[in-house]
Amino acid sequence: MSNASPPNRTSGDRDATRPQETPKRKIAPKRNHHDESRRGGTARGRPRNPEADRAILRAALDLFIEGGVEGTSIEQIAKRAGVGKLTVYRRWDSKEAVLAAAIESARDEIPETAPADVADVPLATLIRELLPGLAEAIADPRLRAMIARVFGASVSHPELMATYWENYVVPRRQITRVLLERAQAEGSLAADADLDVLIDMVVGAVMFRLVQPEPLDAAGARAYLESVYRRAGLIE
Repeated sequence: MSNASPPNRTSGDRDATRPQETPKRKIAPKRNHHDESRRGGTARGRPRNPEADRAILRAALDLFIEGGVEGTSIEQIAKRAGVGKLTVYRRWDSKEAVLAAAIESARDEIPETAPADVADVPLATLIRELLPGLAEAIADPRLRAMIARVFGASVSHPELMATYWENYVVPRRQITRVLLERAQAEGSLAADADLDVLIDMVVGAVMFRLVQPEPLDAAGARAYLESVYRRAGLIE
């Protein structure tokens, strides 16, 4: 009988006898185009079509004016714009976001001179240049209807009022301040006049006319604005 001892196994031999584990496959996180939209980015793929953007915003604003927030849906917006729902969702993640963008885009349709453009223009000339565009805006039934819808949705959808305020009211207040400061510099308005109160009066009067049930035509709106500016000390 042999006294030979069994051969020693090395660690390599032992490892060779163990069952090999199959490497786990890494799963990439799912991309969500809604999340990218909320972050302000765009999903990968074909570049955005500006024509589709304009069609969507126009359709959204039309539907908002016709039926308000509750009477508007992504499906309706897509159908009227002639695009698919996914095309809308690639750009905005909710109906409210589309409507806010539509309200903002409508601001470009109002012809007004920005404060940065009027640094050296005499006050009388400046007012004469501003009045026609503002009068047309006041008389525009589409703008009036949009503003009425925004005010009606201000409690349930405050983001729409915030968009309107930032893009319509704030610029109007800035322009009015430029006019009043120019009037002070030219001596037609008292140096100690409370400009904030006067701005509230001028801008508030315009907004009041915009939501009245009996609209003015462009000529009537201009006459009304001249009266407001006269009371504020901007014109004689």
